[in-house]
Amino acid sequence: QEQLVESGGGLVQAGDSLRLSCATSGRTFSSYSMGWFRQAPGKEREFVAAINVGGDFTSYGESVKGRAIISRDNTKSTVYLQVNRLKAEDTAVYYCAASAWSTIQVDTSLYDYWGLGTQVTVSS
Repeated sequence: QEQLVESGGGLVQAGDSLRLSCATSGRTFSSYSMGWFRQAPGKEREFVAAINVGGDFTSYGESVKGRAIISRDNTKSTVYLQVNRLKAEDTAVYYCAASAWSTIQVDTSLYDYWGLGTQVTVSS
């Protein structure tokens, strides 16, 4: 069973950058593809970014494409999400998730483990 813990959220200004981290407890981190999702109040959970097990393929949601970078360090069992040029509409709870699929997944139903989330608030 994987346990995921997100960190790095907080209150930032529009235009700033933020780097979120997601540390996992399992010894099999390198066998999971990883994803980041976000959920704003009153909205559905939205795909943000995903990375395959090898870290050589990534995918991004339209709302962050060109502003976000997902990466992973298998030696540290950690996945990262950097978002640049933050906007007020990026305000949400950001969740990381692990999928037993080795390839990138954008569908929440294909993820097996979820963190509790970290709040990101962007003030304009």
